[in-house]
Amino acid sequence: MNLKKLIALGLAGCFLFSGCAEQRAVAQQMLENSKQENRYESTSFAMDTIMTFTIIHEDGEELLIDAEQEVRRLENLLSVTIDNSEVKQINENAGNEPVRVSADTLALLQAGKEMGAATGNAFDIAISPVVKAWGFTEEEHSVPAQETIDALLTLTSLDDVTVDVENSTVYLEKEGMAVDLGGIAKGYASDKLAELLKGKGVESALLSLGGNICAIGTKPDGSLWKTAVQNPLDANDYVGLLEVSDICIVTSGGYQRYFEQNGKQYHHIIDPATGWPAESGLLSVTIVCESGTKADALSTALFVMGLDDALKYWKTQNDFDAIFVTTDGEVVATEGLKDSFQFEGQDNDFTYRLAERG
Repeated sequence: MNLKKLIALGLAGCFLFSGCAEQRAVAQQMLENSKQENRYESTSFAMDTIMTFTIIHEDGEELLIDAEQEVRRLENLLSVTIDNSEVKQINENAGNEPVRVSADTLALLQAGKEMGAATGNAFDIAISPVVKAWGFTEEEHSVPAQETIDALLTLTSLDDVTVDVENSTVYLEKEGMAVDLGGIAKGYASDKLAELLKGKGVESALLSLGGNICAIGTKPDGSLWKTAVQNPLDANDYVGLLEVSDICIVTSGGYQRYFEQNGKQYHHIIDPATGWPAESGLLSVTIVCESGTKADALSTALFVMGLDDALKYWKTQNDFDAIFVTTDGEVVATEGLKDSFQFEGQDNDFTYRLAERG
């Protein structure tokens, strides 16, 4: 294995997923060393993904417990599969009656609707019936008939998701509708975690919620946090490095969840306009934004849009930057990342360019 791949493994924390005794020993040594400088780490599984939290604080051990409990609290509200979750109750009452929900569920559904409107419905929290037809909800995959997709698309309009802020209720206007917050919930969770930890005096932490990264402050020595942008074609490689502080980084790509049928690959990012996996010419989209909620939604929406429309949208905004990896082997970063993104994909025949607003 070359040096670059070794670095990628280290940056991604891959030892956490391995049963290798040597890697466990390395992980244990790192943990022991980190505690000497008030650095505490934990790994857990929640929201259908591996989460790794690193907190530098004298009360880090207790804060890790607080962070994990906060994630569990949100998961129990927002999961589409957990019995008695608020989202499941909303879906079960579609076409029947409004459901009173907590402030978190209300805020996230409202944010989902707003992001849908802002992106021309490239992001759609009501796409759940179509996603389920493809088998991505229960991971029992099959290609649905076009007639099935067409029928289900009539149940995916965000206009039929009524969020009543005054009465704290949510109502899905048509029977058979369902919302799924999987494309935005981890981003929201990272925002809530950052708020929680900063409120308790944390000035240095790195939170990884699957493909979502939230950096709080800098490292204790003042240096920036460093994270790799994965090569979508190789889990042990990366196309570049980001150095950041006080920011969220979210990546979405078709390589993360997919299945094959009759020799063709189908990924989980569904285009709300067609009901089929998006064929946008992109392998992945990475969003860099202060809001984890917005970054999460945008990583999906811009993937659906494709490079040209995504860049047009970016030029109308001033609060996020992005890195695109195309099926043609091009890595495109927006100009706000000029000094923080280091391209490293040339060894695998990727090309690179910086997109400018002018």
